[in-house]
Amino acid sequence: MSDPIDRTGLRDQFWNTVPMTKMTDKEWEALCDGCGKCCLNKLEDEESGEVVLTRVACRLLDDATCHCAQYDIRHQFVPDCIRLTPQSIPDHLYWLPQTCAYRLVHEGRDLFHWHPLISGNMQSVHAAGVSAQGLTVSEFDIHEDEWEDHLIEEPT
Repeated sequence: MSDPIDRTGLRDQFWNTVPMTKMTDKEWEALCDGCGKCCLNKLEDEESGEVVLTRVACRLLDDATCHCAQYDIRHQFVPDCIRLTPQSIPDHLYWLPQTCAYRLVHEGRDLFHWHPLISGNMQSVHAAGVSAQGLTVSEFDIHEDEWEDHLIEEPT
């Protein structure tokens, strides 16, 4: 079943013409492709700075939809959840997924063909196999000392 994008209030290909700092809230939120990879816990090598993904997901990630179960009030449950803004993107590029639209637009690159804003279908990110859908385990089920046992390559 198709899940079309509600384009009401979105300017055509706004990500190519509107600076991130000038996007409406709806445009900013529409950049998110819904992959869920930003909600996967990551490990950073202290010496090299390399960041790797684990399949251990934030307690609020719904594995089936790849959406935060409490997005609007997530900071009440996960105080250190990062609030991504146009101003904060440079500070967070090191952990943003390689396919993330916020990263791509910041770097002046095109969105992928499977991005919902291009395909018109919210499920295209999952159909393309680039999301965390079905790959995760909850951080409630895995002790932090065992996260290294759950390293994954970024689905791209």
